[in-house]
Formats: sequence, C-alpha cells, structure tokens
Amino acid sequence: MDLSELAAFLKSRRARVRPRDVGLTAGPRRRVPGLRREEVAQLAGLSADYYTELERGRGAQPSDQTLAALARALRLTRDERDHLFHLADRRIPPAAHGPAAHVEPGLLSLLDRLTTTPAMVITALHETLARNALATALLGAHPATGVPVAGGPTAGFLYRWFTDPSSRSVYPPEDHPHHSAVFVADLRAVAARRGRDAEIARLVARLRHSSEEFAALWDTRDVAVRRADHKRIVHPTLGIVEVDCHSLLSEDGHQRLLWFTAPPGTDGAARLELLSVVGSQDMSAAGEGRPA
Repeated sequence: MDLSELAAFLKSRRARVRPRDVGLTAGPRRRVPGLRREEVAQLAGLSADYYTELERGRGAQPSDQTLAALARALRLTRDERDHLFHLADRRIPPAAHGPAAHVEPGLLSLLDRLTTTPAMVITALHETLARNALATALLGAHPATGVPVAGGPTAGFLYRWFTDPSSRSVYPPEDHPHHSAVFVADLRAVAARRGRDAEIARLVARLRHSSEEFAALWDTRDVAVRRADHKRIVHPTLGIVEVDCHSLLSEDGHQRLLWFTAPPGTDGAARLELLSVVGSQDMSAAGEGRPA
C-alpha cells in the first residue's frame, strides 16, 4: 500500500469539495478552501483521529467499507473511487450492491440537493448506502438503518425485516402484512431482472429457511417493482408520521433514491416540518434500535 500517495490523493480530493456541495454550512472563518479533516471524517462515519492519520500517511490499512465511505464523503467519481482502492491495495468492490458499493453519481447528486425532505440511497436489496440528516431524524440512528458496516444483503433491511422482529418497530403492527408483501414482490422483480444471480439465490434460500411468512409470500409468485408507497412511520417523539415514499431507480435498477413527502396542509406535513427542529438530538436508547 502506497501510504504517501494515498494521503496525497485524499488531501487533493478534500480540497476540491466545498461545504455547500455536501450540505454543510461554510461558516465565516474557514482557512481551507475545501472540507476540514473532521468534516470528512464525520461524513464518512470515521473518527477524526483515524482520518487524520490516513492523511499523514500512517495508520491501519483501511477496509473496503472505509474506502467506500470516503469515496462517498469526498464525492469521488467511479474512476477516482477505483484509484483510491488501488492505492490502498484493495480489490475493487462490486458496483451494484453491498456496503462497499459506489453510489451512482446521479443519485448522490440529487441526494445532496434534497435538504428539506428525508431522503436516502439504497440498493435494490435494501442496503442503505447514503442518507441525509432528515432521514436519520425520521428513521433513527441505529447502524442497521444507516450506511452498513458489515457486508452482504443480510445486513440490509429486507433480510432483517423477516429475521429480526425488532426491525418492524418502525411501522405500526397492523401495517406489517402490507410491507411484507411489498418487500417480497419487489425482491422477485429484482431477482428476475438480474437473472441467475448467486447472491440473490442465497438470500432467498436463507429467508425461506428462516421465515415461514417469507416462504409463503415467495410461493405466491407475486411481482411488483416498488416505485411508490404510503407509509405510517412510528417516531419516538413525533408519534405516527404519515408520508408518501417515492422511489427513483438508477438506470440499471441496482440502486434507488428514496424520499419522503406529505401533502401540504396535512398532519404528516406538519410532523415532517418538525423534524428539522427535533433532528436526531433526542434519539434516546429507545429510539436507537429502530430500523429504517
């Protein structure tokens, strides 16, 4: 691993990104043209000390997940992301899914501009790749709902929905059958689109073994791409927030931008407005385990 070249590359990319490009306030006293080290660390979910060591050409070799998080934080192109991985002597990760996936630039650019509504980018298998502060405020701060740190679709929300009962606390119990059916119909559409994908085959096999509900729904062979849905989200402070969830698929269908809105004048719209006030500051222990 070329630590000195890796450090120089990170510094050069950091200097290029402006705070406004990533939803940060520039502030009156900035002595650097781009982002500060601690800001990159925050955006990537790393400690400031660890990132500082990387820029000094020291520290432990970064993992695939760490490199992918840095690529997102620094808004690297796909070629720049690949170069970052090469400098760290890491294998280039799959582009379509997994925690090391590279967020489609178009979707990430749109996410950066959605500052007044909760929004996130996920894979077709419901692994969260990136999300804005309002999405964190709405859906909770648990690692399972943010950018994943462990690999594979089993780290995603779809798998957890059928294997971890606590993951369902984000929706009222009476809505669970609807969401289960929607998840499975969408997964069948994804499986058909990808053809003989070994990863999806393994995921389906594990879910059929682990969940009778999933097995029964899978055998109905219902299929429907999840493009939009009406949801009732249980928030620990605001109560039930009724929202419309919209979905924009990437060109290859492997990733999606989700954003949440409510019609003007509705109770849901009023509660979404309160999110900017509530933020994630009161995500107590009771709220930290809530999945997205």
